[in-house]
Amino acid sequence: MIAILQTELVKLFSQKRTYYGLAAILVIELLIMIGAWAQGTEILDVLLENLTNNFIMSGSLLNGHLVLYIVLNSLWFNLPLIVMIIVSGLLTSEYKDKTIQTVLLQSVNKRNFILAKYGVALVFTLLVVALLFTTASLLAYSFFGTGDLITYLNGLNFFESGEAFNRIVWAFLLGTLLMICYSFLSITLAVFFKDQTVTWIICAFVLIINGLLVKMDLGFMNYWFFSKVTDTWQYFFYFEVPWPYVWHNGGLLVFYALLIATVGVWRFVKKDVG
Repeated sequence: MIAILQTELVKLFSQKRTYYGLAAILVIELLIMIGAWAQGTEILDVLLENLTNNFIMSGSLLNGHLVLYIVLNSLWFNLPLIVMIIVSGLLTSEYKDKTIQTVLLQSVNKRNFILAKYGVALVFTLLVVALLFTTASLLAYSFFGTGDLITYLNGLNFFESGEAFNRIVWAFLLGTLLMICYSFLSITLAVFFKDQTVTWIICAFVLIINGLLVKMDLGFMNYWFFSKVTDTWQYFFYFEVPWPYVWHNGGLLVFYALLIATVGVWRFVKKDVG
């Protein structure tokens, strides 16, 4: 199993799309930084025109914490789409090149083979989020410095610099669980559809539908449905963090990740790989 996992990691980092995807993430970060530098001050001035006359703010509100919060909003679509395209290619490229039959004709257990794919997806997702946090933090704090963080969730919320950083770290940690769900989903979709282009289209479709469902009231399903827990990282930017909801939704994300992987493994083991 370890040997298969090592082989799959080598395959992942031998593909050009992996580095194109990582480069795209860095470009998105740079564009966010440039946009914040060019327009951030004007937007904040309009938003806080009345408040700044009555409250004393520590440092510039256009700071690294606010930029990192903006980067976190890439968890809605940009980042998961890139991750899903790269990760699904672990399997769809094998179907396309017909190498999967060659591999499985050797003494490779089908279950171990697909589990290794999910293992690589997990490792890659952790690396991507770590890269995003590290590079975004370095750029944000280098160019914008630190200061109090302002968010607009159920009203305006202000957080002192130290507290703002802690909340951002927690948000990235919870966002990692969400990215793992998306990563596992892309492998499972590849198991079902095999074709690379079809899988990518469905990945984008899932993200679009998910974005629409987040804003809809689903009644009692609001507490359990996957789409309704994908915005849990934002709870850390409420004035009072609703920890019971955070732990509940975090547990649900773990459950959904395991369920998605289980379905994919079951389907792969049962069906003909031809």
